[in-house]
Amino acid sequence: MSIYVGNLSYSVQADDLTNVFAEYGTVKRVHLPTDRETGRPKGFGFVEMSTDAEEDAAIEALDGAEWMGRDLKVNKAKPREDNRKASAGGGWGGNSRQRRY
Repeated sequence: MSIYVGNLSYSVQADDLTNVFAEYGTVKRVHLPTDRETGRPKGFGFVEMSTDAEEDAAIEALDGAEWMGRDLKVNKAKPREDNRKASAGGGWGGNSRQRRY
């Protein structure tokens, strides 16, 4: 499992996030997604820690905390949905060729 970290400053680097979360345990991995076209950060990231207890401690301490001028949103990351299923046409807006009223 991993931790979702939202509302990050666009200047945040992986080392910055590692240093903050290291106060609560061992950081195994940090991922900061970037826009495919521009290469700019998206303003959120994911942190993996060694144990669930470490993740829980980090979430408890950092959710809502002010860091680099922003209030962080920190919680358990939700599993990524398979984009192929999401675009299969069912539900609202699933099919771009569908007529909209």
